[in-house]
Amino acid sequence: MRGESGLAEAVESHLAQWSGCTGIRVETWALPAADVPARVTQAVLTALREALANVEHHSGARTVSIALTVGEGGLLMTVSDDGHGFDLVEAGSGIVRMRAAFTEVGGRLSVNSVQGGGTTVTGAVPRRA
Repeated sequence: MRGESGLAEAVESHLAQWSGCTGIRVETWALPAADVPARVTQAVLTALREALANVEHHSGARTVSIALTVGEGGLLMTVSDDGHGFDLVEAGSGIVRMRAAFTEVGGRLSVNSVQGGGTTVTGAVPRRA
């Protein structure tokens, strides 16, 4: 379909390359079977790249888990790691870029981190976006 993009294929390709380069194990829990609008795909890929860069450079994680689903309500992205977590007060520009990417397509993004317990990034884009 014109204007839609293969999100699952793009994510799988990026994760394989990233994991191979970093040595950090990736668990893929879910990827969407349906295509999504190209602009939503770009927002998800932007946020995913930022989240993975944070995992690689700051978390000390050995494993990152990814879930991307598309349902009646829209798209949901979850990226969780088993790293050491961080103080959200000290959050950097990567989180700002992730939030901006989701906001641009009518979505929202949250980050939860527990010192010593890892970090989870969750983004949602409603179907109407």
